[in-house]
Amino acid sequence: MSALAAALAAHAEQAPSRVALREPGPRGPDGRRAYRVTTTRELDDEVSRVARGLLASGLSPGDRVALMIKPSRALFATVYGLFRAGLVPVLVDPGLGLKNVARCLDETSPRGFVGIRAAHAARALFGWGRGTVAVSVCADGSFPFTTPMREVLARGAAGALPTPGDDDAAAIVFTSGSTGAPKGVLYTHGNFAAQLAMIRDAFALRPGEVNVPTFAPFALFDPALGLSTVLPVMDFTRPARVDPREIIEPVRRFSATMLFGSPALLDRVASWEGAPFTRLPSLRRVLSAGAPVPPSVLEAWAPMLSPDAEIFTPYGATEALPVAIIGSRAVLGETAAETKRGAGTCVGRPVPGVEVVIAPISDAPIASRADIAPRGVDEIGEICVKGANVTREYVGRPEANAQAKVSDPAGGFFHRMGDLGRVDAAGRLWFAGRKSHRVETARGPLFTDPVEGVFNQHPDVRRTALVGVRGAPVVCVELHAATARPRAELIAELSALGAAHGVTREVTVFLFHPAFPVDIRHNAKIFREQLAVWAAAELSRR
Repeated sequence: MSALAAALAAHAEQAPSRVALREPGPRGPDGRRAYRVTTTRELDDEVSRVARGLLASGLSPGDRVALMIKPSRALFATVYGLFRAGLVPVLVDPGLGLKNVARCLDETSPRGFVGIRAAHAARALFGWGRGTVAVSVCADGSFPFTTPMREVLARGAAGALPTPGDDDAAAIVFTSGSTGAPKGVLYTHGNFAAQLAMIRDAFALRPGEVNVPTFAPFALFDPALGLSTVLPVMDFTRPARVDPREIIEPVRRFSATMLFGSPALLDRVASWEGAPFTRLPSLRRVLSAGAPVPPSVLEAWAPMLSPDAEIFTPYGATEALPVAIIGSRAVLGETAAETKRGAGTCVGRPVPGVEVVIAPISDAPIASRADIAPRGVDEIGEICVKGANVTREYVGRPEANAQAKVSDPAGGFFHRMGDLGRVDAAGRLWFAGRKSHRVETARGPLFTDPVEGVFNQHPDVRRTALVGVRGAPVVCVELHAATARPRAELIAELSALGAAHGVTREVTVFLFHPAFPVDIRHNAKIFREQLAVWAAAELSRR
């Protein structure tokens, strides 16, 4: 069976009574929240029944199955059941928007569709998967023209299961669409096996640890790692709006050793009025990904954690994760000061098994690694990566494949991250921003992360975004909600701050925006394309 499903089976054999999942229920009269508990053995048994039941329902190994289930036991059991059956889950985030969901399903042509009633209603209304979906399963009861999951489980008492190879398709996961239309990334079973080993080793994860995940896709590794998952009460598509108490309470109650949250979620918790009085001594590690984590957020979290705990910020993308890792001690003790001076964001050293090459900046396809003349130490270029965890293709996007994949004469391929960065003399990777977000000026290119790092240190600034308007650099500014100072004073201070650093001396135009548009998945990636349109309109009115 697949590496993830096999790992779950091994944990179920070794520790059948270990808690695999806690799902939150209602609060009782005493205010204490009830939780539904699923053991490792119970989850593994349900996974096998889902796998055999789906195959008995008319699906065949290799078929693609669209999946739309909220974080729950049903999601874990169905995903692992698909893996065990040799089926290929198509993980589509409804938060991508109706048009993008339709496009995603058109491109992947799923033969099966497993979802909650609301997902089936939307599929019927908007015609998702019309012409390709032959097997429809309702995960939370009954819906017209679908098979209830309970019937699928009843069919799964017996039957042979396939043994997929490392190169066989395992899943299709969509990018967030923060710099264009979402693309379906094809994962193989070998990709997942490599990711599992890298994540386990990089963070020294041990079976029996407790994780409170606030990003559903990352939580799906928990059963294979032998971790106990505690699902928090939150809207997983809006981490920036989470109630901090719904994160802190389960961490304390179940002595969680790990928490995964986007930078926006960590900022939300750190900004909570009770944060200065909050201590979370059980946490050994906090993981955050999706966008750079501001040093100010790391500083705010430090008093909440024990001295030996750390916040790790793994760098990567849907197509390749993890690529590099750095901890908060190194950031606060070494690299944050450089970020404030315009050096970009240090994302750490590449994880073992990942090769990084910095290519010259180009928007044209690169056919071969032999065509890349790598940039030197501290020279900014495009980050290209190679490793067993790096996915090989986008589904139904030949142009995107030609743009992103680079053949390596030594074997395999490199993936172009679409990110700019550099490698310093110590071998650390520094992020400089998305390639598509660079601003070309008469004096040369400006890169978002170095420029924004300078202005983000202003105490009244929540975040900034560099955009280009008719070839000129413009910095959009989002202030902290409590800031009420005159804009003229703030512009003078920002101008002085920019003049003191070489990377920002060209910036003379500042525009204040009430709330930056951000991605659905992490609520942290800034939609600079939208801000550029807004900035052009603002300047045209002046």
